[in-house]
Amino acid sequence: MFTIGEFARHGRVSARMLRHYDAIGLLRPVSTDPFSGYRHYEASQLSRLNRIIALKDLGFTLEQVRLILEGTVSTEELRGMLRLRQAELEEAMASAAARLRQVEARLRSIESEGRMPSDDVIVKNIPAVRVAELTGVAASYGPEDIGPVIGPLYEELFRRLTAAGVEPSGPGVAYYEDAPDGEGAILVHAGVTVAVELTPGSAFDFAVVDLPPAERAATIVHRGAMDDVLATEQVLARWFEASGRRRTGYAREVTLECPPERDRWVTELQQPLD
Repeated sequence: MFTIGEFARHGRVSARMLRHYDAIGLLRPVSTDPFSGYRHYEASQLSRLNRIIALKDLGFTLEQVRLILEGTVSTEELRGMLRLRQAELEEAMASAAARLRQVEARLRSIESEGRMPSDDVIVKNIPAVRVAELTGVAASYGPEDIGPVIGPLYEELFRRLTAAGVEPSGPGVAYYEDAPDGEGAILVHAGVTVAVELTPGSAFDFAVVDLPPAERAATIVHRGAMDDVLATEQVLARWFEASGRRRTGYAREVTLECPPERDRWVTELQQPLD
């Protein structure tokens, strides 16, 4: 038999927590001295304590834990609860990983200040291009908002292109516009170059758009995942400030190389000049 303090040490919990579990009927001591009120526990109760802590760490409420331990939750219901919690934890991990990538991108941008030469920027003519595209709305131009929108758009676009028997004839072209609501939202255009002919009878479940040429555009090549594009974009921004030129709208992102390894992507940013 263990005192509450000893049992708390063996279970790596606080005595206060054990008193609370006793009060709500979740983990009763084997005996309680009627005069002193001292609680005593057996080693076999560590098994129930371990289950309580494990279920609580999974995010279940103490009432849910009690129902599970008392067997009033069916196996199928418990499986569903665990799957839901697993999905919630995976989503939280993905969000944390995305935030970490954004912090790393900011850090790399800070570390590269003054070291990335502005002569990486080339001014050139951008020809007109025909793209098949799907469009979505992102809450902002931040990578944490653009990424979750543009990725699924491209997946769906390529699925529809395959179903329509349309083959891309050139690189992917992503571009952006301010959403009409004026609240900072962004229209995300996920496109890819195509050579389809538009006739009065042609019908696709994606848009076919002719992007106009730009007589002069400042361009820079970004190597790596687009989550890390911040430093490259800021080199372009510093070039504009130094040159006294004014940008018009958002830069197009033209995918030059897109292997499975995201850190080997090659993307050209094309920023039209005024």
